[in-house]
Amino acid sequence: MIKKIPAAKLAIGMYISDLNCSWIDHPFIANQFEVKDQAILDQILAIGMHDVYIDTGKGLDVIEAQTRDEAAHEIDKQIRGIAKAAQAPIIAVSVAAEAQRARKLQGEANRLVKDIISDIRLGQQIEMEKVEPLVENMVDSIFRQQDALLPLAQLKNHDQYTFQHSVSVCALMVAFSRGLNLSREVIKEIAIGALLHDVGKAKVPDNILNKPAKLTDAEFDKMKSHVVQSKIILQHTPGISQIALDVAAQHHERFDGTGYPNKLKADEISLYGQMGAIVDVYDAITSNRVYHKGMPPTEALKKLLEWSKFHFSQELVQNFIRTLGIYPSGSLVRLESGRLGVVLQQHADKIMQPLVKVFYNAGRQHYITPEEIDLAKPHCQDRIVSHESFEKWGIEQAKWLPA
Repeated sequence: MIKKIPAAKLAIGMYISDLNCSWIDHPFIANQFEVKDQAILDQILAIGMHDVYIDTGKGLDVIEAQTRDEAAHEIDKQIRGIAKAAQAPIIAVSVAAEAQRARKLQGEANRLVKDIISDIRLGQQIEMEKVEPLVENMVDSIFRQQDALLPLAQLKNHDQYTFQHSVSVCALMVAFSRGLNLSREVIKEIAIGALLHDVGKAKVPDNILNKPAKLTDAEFDKMKSHVVQSKIILQHTPGISQIALDVAAQHHERFDGTGYPNKLKADEISLYGQMGAIVDVYDAITSNRVYHKGMPPTEALKKLLEWSKFHFSQELVQNFIRTLGIYPSGSLVRLESGRLGVVLQQHADKIMQPLVKVFYNAGRQHYITPEEIDLAKPHCQDRIVSHESFEKWGIEQAKWLPA
């Protein structure tokens, strides 16, 4: 049985099933291992672990501990509460009308970030006259229809991850900022900070940056130095605002003070840094890496909600979930009818009833004629019963996103 226990109750002889934090926040080779000695215990506590999951079938038990199913039930209850606190609908253009522009924009943004990293390695400065127009276009796209650009954030290549991650974080931060009703000018500065938040990785050796395995402790420390490097680079970039600087310099800080580089706590972290931390982790844990399998967006949002007990602002995490929807656009879902479909568009006032394109019969395991179903329509008799994995069903995600 898998149980959730406070890290303080860990003991030698227990088997950790899940460290219960983002893989980018811990230095261990694996997420599952036996606690064999005091050194491992000390390391877990030293990096700020709070709650972990143990496998009582492989190690010692804690009798009174909460089971994984009980913990999941609590999170599901919170998710339903978030869904009820829906926002007023935002009038926008259709996904189809924005899709082509969004794809072109994503390609331009990926190329720009790649060029910026290359320029920094050559000792050149960031050219803000190239950054600002592109960011304006991304903000415009999100304001017209966020469900066109955001699903593209889920499509990444292993060898292009660093660049694509920066673009994804930028798009997600714009949508998040809009959901918080921040001003257009502030959103632009947040977007600039998000697009450039990882430029310090230009100072990290390629053999560490692109290592196809978990990093050693020394390599992990070198990787963490990218935050300070990003801050230094941006401080020497004319035209960078404090808002943009906060996003880049604080996106690895954690609400409980366990982050880096400055171990800031709660309100010591700016709003923009807190937002950046949430979005950075979300995009990282939903992305496939050589040594890390990304989780479905709905599952990732539930983990963020669970981790917000310590690592993030609970209020901001809830707002982020409302922004993306319980089943974010681009997600694969199973309907009560047994059909599988990709989520195309959110309804801000009914975030558990999005527009879905169904194309697969799960029971008979074959493709069907694609059909768009608006689950929010009064006459619709179907509903989402679970989120699914594209990989599990052998379905190519990119094929089913709007072209």
